[in-house]
Amino acid sequence: MSKPNIKPIFLLADSQLLFWRCKEVLFMERVRKLLEQDKPGGPFKAAYIGASNGDKPEFYDIFLAAVTQVGIPHENCRLIRSKKTGQKDFKFLEEADLILLAGGSIEKGWEIIKEKFQQRVVDRYYKGAVLIGISAGAVQLGLRGWTEGKRPVEGLFETFQLVPAVIDVHNEESDWHDLATMVDYLGSFNRGFGIPSGGGAVYHADWSFEAVRHHLVEFAFVKEEGDNVSYKRSLIIPGEPTAPTEPPPTPSPEAMEALTATGQPGVYVPASPATVPPESVIIDAEPLPPGPVKTLKKPVKKKSKTKKK
Repeated sequence: MSKPNIKPIFLLADSQLLFWRCKEVLFMERVRKLLEQDKPGGPFKAAYIGASNGDKPEFYDIFLAAVTQVGIPHENCRLIRSKKTGQKDFKFLEEADLILLAGGSIEKGWEIIKEKFQQRVVDRYYKGAVLIGISAGAVQLGLRGWTEGKRPVEGLFETFQLVPAVIDVHNEESDWHDLATMVDYLGSFNRGFGIPSGGGAVYHADWSFEAVRHHLVEFAFVKEEGDNVSYKRSLIIPGEPTAPTEPPPTPSPEAMEALTATGQPGVYVPASPATVPPESVIIDAEPLPPGPVKTLKKPVKKKSKTKKK
């Protein structure tokens, strides 16, 4: 079995980056170049999973406008229906070169994705498809989602876990309070990334994270001398990706066989909502400077944890 060409995963706070230009170059051109690695010149198939927003056609139209910019025609795109999903929907998804997970409700969307699409999305990722998550879709690609109306550590559930971190989006007004609480609750070896409005993150196959347009806020436990770990907050500035923390994940032949095996739709066991505002489109020619960085009202205290003997 040949080694898969695993692509970066794009995590966007909202739809702005789909139309954003940096130095006159469309951000989506970066996605096009990744698609060209496996299929020079195309044609490419682009699938839109709108489970989190109830398959609203106006948001699918935004997706069509975005991919048309980079030469993917409407006839090569498909809205993968959440209700009355047909075999044509499943077949298209299983052949898609680009898959976008829409924004909306994290929990409601995940219940549908888990039942119908999870296995197929994972299969396509390990076969080289490019994944883009917007808002709730970005959260779902990470380690955890959460139930609407619950306190931060209540109602947590596992999601795709393709991105090894908890993802939160456009919650900079709260200074990422809920994200910090969740990472602290989950404990050592967990990380969280806050993506502000208009910004994005790119997760690479070497486990590094890259900020796009605006800075990312990272919460993580950092190992110190002995058995001690400290809980820290830091910023990732665009153009300065985090250092890789682990070797690139290379699935074993047995794992790849299990991932790509045909089976019951939606059955997948990985290696676990607040309703967010609908996606918005703001087209600008140049990046906007990030807003001032807020400080916590109560400074985050370093915690020292030692193993119990």
